[in-house]
Amino acid sequence: MTFLHIGFDDTDSPLGGCTTYLCAKIVEKLSSLNVTFIDYPLLIRLNPNVPFRTRGNAALCLRIKIKEDLEEAVKQIVLEEIKRGANLSFRNTNPGIVFYEGEKIPPALKKLSIKTMQDIVTVKEALKTAETVGAEIHTLKSTRGIIGALAAIGSLLENDHTYEILTYRIPENYGKPRKLDFASIKNMNSATSPNTFCNIDDGRILITPHGPDPILYGIRGETAEIVYAAHNMVISLEPIERWIIFRSNQGTDMHLRLIKNISQVRPYASVILDGEVCGKPKTIPGGHIIVQIKDSTGKIDCAAYEPTGPFREVIKHLIPGDQVRVYGGVRPASSLHPLTINLEKIEILKLAPLFVKSNPKCTMCGKSMTSMGKNKGFKCKKCGLKSSIFEKSTLEVPRPLSEKLYLPPPRAHRHLTRPKERIGKSSKKPETMFIPWHYP
Repeated sequence: MTFLHIGFDDTDSPLGGCTTYLCAKIVEKLSSLNVTFIDYPLLIRLNPNVPFRTRGNAALCLRIKIKEDLEEAVKQIVLEEIKRGANLSFRNTNPGIVFYEGEKIPPALKKLSIKTMQDIVTVKEALKTAETVGAEIHTLKSTRGIIGALAAIGSLLENDHTYEILTYRIPENYGKPRKLDFASIKNMNSATSPNTFCNIDDGRILITPHGPDPILYGIRGETAEIVYAAHNMVISLEPIERWIIFRSNQGTDMHLRLIKNISQVRPYASVILDGEVCGKPKTIPGGHIIVQIKDSTGKIDCAAYEPTGPFREVIKHLIPGDQVRVYGGVRPASSLHPLTINLEKIEILKLAPLFVKSNPKCTMCGKSMTSMGKNKGFKCKKCGLKSSIFEKSTLEVPRPLSEKLYLPPPRAHRHLTRPKERIGKSSKKPETMFIPWHYP
């Protein structure tokens, strides 16, 4: 028997298409060959900050065990399905397909996978890794798609993972408004949360995409069993062509890497960084909030953008001296702004005391006095008492923040962001698979 790992990426475009749907079609074709799937299909989200990312920046991997005489048939099915289903007419769609044979994944592939989630990987690096491990690569246009394909194969999700069940529309409904019963989604969320997450946010449905792709809805959760159960609670008002369950790094923060100091911040990386607030937050056009932090190696701007909603209020209330840990992707400097961390969450490690000065109280009637001008003393408007010896008092006032982790609302989360339901959680690879898919 042969262990074969199949990775592929970059088949869709902003105009349509869907790599997960191609994966579901490939699963159907391979099932007819009676191959043995040794893991759920893997849906691996890559670094969300890279400028050449695909629409969802996801790469796919299938791991199977087959008889040696089926290997070529399997490869032919994969290549034909991707060639048929990829949106090759779009200029920036560059499908990459990788086949790796072997029971164990080599360290070089694992290392590449981690870097592809957290930083920038070049095509040259990917090609060198493929050659080192003996992977077989195929491209349909340029070679960029092999980066994600190799990364998907290298990702074993050994320390944490989640699941997502994706349902697909019949082709006649592509591009039309999605039709689901909202009440059933609310009931599903009530029945399955926190074991499913990011279903609804303040009355807004989050399980449906908005583009012309084939996906009807997707539900994410802790186990395959719970996302399947949740799927069965949703009432669809249009036909579902097929569904499939993926094991994924979504909701794991796997893209974030702790770095020592500001001098190590690099464009497009996803970082965790400790620092001290060193300036008052400021609001810029568009409703975005910028706050600057510092450490012994320098200073850097951190941004909370308008779509993060109430999360911006947290940033607004920071003051110089607050000790914080910031999480986010690094936006490169431009002529309009310096190097900036786009905040995905923030943890307040230690709040600085906030002092305010107030006018003195009148010693005659107890009312607050008003200033008569610089160095001229104070006057009570009620009783008329004047004094040049009174001074303003300094008081410490309560802060509206706590020393804890703050996240934006779910609607502003990235695919990889660990939601509040998953804080402190991790999952190990299952021993067996639970009903991974259904097709016509």
